Amino acid sequence: MSVETGAEATSLEERSQLSLSTAAARKLASTTKSVPQMQEISSRWLLRMLPWTQVTGGTYRVNRRLSYTVGDGRVTFVQTGAQVTVVPAELGELPVLRGFSDAGVLQELAGRFEQQEVEAGEVLAEAGRLVDRVVLIAHGKVAKTGDGAYGEATALGVLANGDHFGGHVLDGADERWQYTAKATTACTLLTLPRAELTALAERSPQLRAHLAEAAADRPARNKYGEAAIDLSAGHRGEVQLPGTFVDYESSPREYELSVAQTVLRVHTRVADLYNHPHDQVEQQLRLTIEALRERQEYELVNNREFGLLHNADYGQRIHAHSGPPTPDDMDELLSRRRGSRFFLAHPRAIAAFGRECNRRGLYPGSVELHGNMVPSWRGVPILPCNKIPISSARTSSILVLRTGEDDQGVIGLHQTGIPDEYQPSLSVRFMGISDQALISYLVSAYYSAAVLVPDALGVLENVQIAQRD
Repeated sequence: MSVETGAEATSLEERSQLSLSTAAARKLASTTKSVPQMQEISSRWLLRMLPWTQVTGGTYRVNRRLSYTVGDGRVTFVQTGAQVTVVPAELGELPVLRGFSDAGVLQELAGRFEQQEVEAGEVLAEAGRLVDRVVLIAHGKVAKTGDGAYGEATALGVLANGDHFGGHVLDGADERWQYTAKATTACTLLTLPRAELTALAERSPQLRAHLAEAAADRPARNKYGEAAIDLSAGHRGEVQLPGTFVDYESSPREYELSVAQTVLRVHTRVADLYNHPHDQVEQQLRLTIEALRERQEYELVNNREFGLLHNADYGQRIHAHSGPPTPDDMDELLSRRRGSRFFLAHPRAIAAFGRECNRRGLYPGSVELHGNMVPSWRGVPILPCNKIPISSARTSSILVLRTGEDDQGVIGLHQTGIPDEYQPSLSVRFMGISDQALISYLVSAYYSAAVLVPDALGVLENVQIAQRD
């Protein structure tokens, strides 16, 4: 029996071939080519959904009514091993201590806070009892509950890292807890008893005077913290009507347009000889602009000056009640504002919300948006955004936005009509040809975002996206 080698088998195949092979034919044929593909391109829903406002002067000023709701932020702590202390200057985040600048007194006041470790389920404050201490939450979650109209327990909110309660102690008022505070997880707290504060105030004339002034000089304000407008209603006869005016913020927030830039370089030989069937410069420019737009959306979410995650008001940030995003959490997020236009969440957070709906036998609807069917909750679209970060603890955030100047919402800022404009607020400027025969183009995108009033933007923070057992 004879055995054919590989070379002999190939020779026999060639002798038996009756037509031109495809491999040979390709040498005379032009292949059909796609344009260059790019994995980084995403849906970029935020850029598509934001209404863009023309900023002719490069700066946008947000004028608001004068507001007194200062000092309602979160407190920062320093951790050394298992020991936690509050940063003295951060005590100014407590409303009554806003503006108090005596560093020595703040240092002593911070040193009087006592660290306390509590277990899940422990009651920290009971409704109806006297407020006897200030509580700072360094780590963990605390649920606030109250009594409903028919005696049932009602959830009033969740406090977490950096939040505080019991600030009534500082103004000397003998108030009672309006809710019951219970630890839902193991918590690390810093507490300041009323007696410690009283002792320090007796020794510090500056602190005593500040607290007295803060208690006596509280300007009238509405429930949003804005300077009140005096009105009279329901009167009869020739009564003396109150005089009033609408006060404005003395230093309104200004947003300057930010920029993302790069220099695109293309060799003249490539531009001259390799432009068929696709224009090389055009394709290089297209992919560069895609990358710039991706970075633009990232900055609109994460930039510390104007990014949505960093510019959400503390009063509009809530925490998930049980970890993953639940329908209850989404309802609370919606209830805090009117006219919500859309949710914005990482795709994995959307999947986590879908799992929680499945656990309850709920099936979120879908709505058509720009020709696409997207998931929704209560008729509000839930849009994916992979620019929202995921922490090392596998938690993320879900945003909800009201948009548009007419609705006092969130708006995008840009400037059209700039020199060498290629797309709205994006320019491609020819920079010349170098000695190495490289053509250079400066590609620039200008943008920013503004939150016109605090309740235009809400954030559900620290939502767990990992699957539960």
